[in-house]
Amino acid sequence: MTKPNYRVLIADDHPLARKAVQSMLAVDSAFFVIGEAYDGSEAILLSGELQPDLILMDIHMSPIDGLEATRQIKSLYPQIRIVMLTVSDDVADLFTAIQFGAQGYLLKNMDPDEWLSYLHALLDDNSDVARQMADSMFRRFRSTSAAPSPSQVEGHQAQLTTREKEIVRLVSTGDNNRVVAEKLLISENTVKNHMKNILDKLHLDNRVQLTAYAISHGLTQNEHTS
Repeated sequence: MTKPNYRVLIADDHPLARKAVQSMLAVDSAFFVIGEAYDGSEAILLSGELQPDLILMDIHMSPIDGLEATRQIKSLYPQIRIVMLTVSDDVADLFTAIQFGAQGYLLKNMDPDEWLSYLHALLDDNSDVARQMADSMFRRFRSTSAAPSPSQVEGHQAQLTTREKEIVRLVSTGDNNRVVAEKLLISENTVKNHMKNILDKLHLDNRVQLTAYAISHGLTQNEHTS
């Protein structure tokens, strides 16, 4: 099965950073860079003009940063995938980016081979990598008291069943489908079906976004704990 090709827009206010990202992508035929943006406002403009499949978005830009650009782009063009690029794993920024619709994030200082592998995994919805990122975000979130307010982000309001809430809680804390199935005494296939329904119901793409949703809506705690 052939890999999909992605038309890529790179958004970063540092020319050398844009060049470095383009060099990393150049070794992989799945990616074709169609444009570069020097700040968030240009990223928004070029998103409409070029209609890229993927935007690699730096978080810290001015006057419009990557977070606000992501919010506006996903509102206007929800089909465009956005992966955040950052030099630090600031939990509040990453949390907000995922809440605004980003598919995930990559650290700029990752090894180039690992960087490309993670990027492919995020775009191909590799549950293992998405689970690792979601688990990492959850643990960093729990270790800091500077939790972003749910009112700062746009969440989807949907009614989850009790079983769906149980699955969201377990998934958001890093459990894979097999472990969730064992804990809830159901089949792994049933968990997969529940996951599909949950993501569809909440209009989310993957476990990273689901973890951010769970944190902001208080679904990471066991409601049955005495």
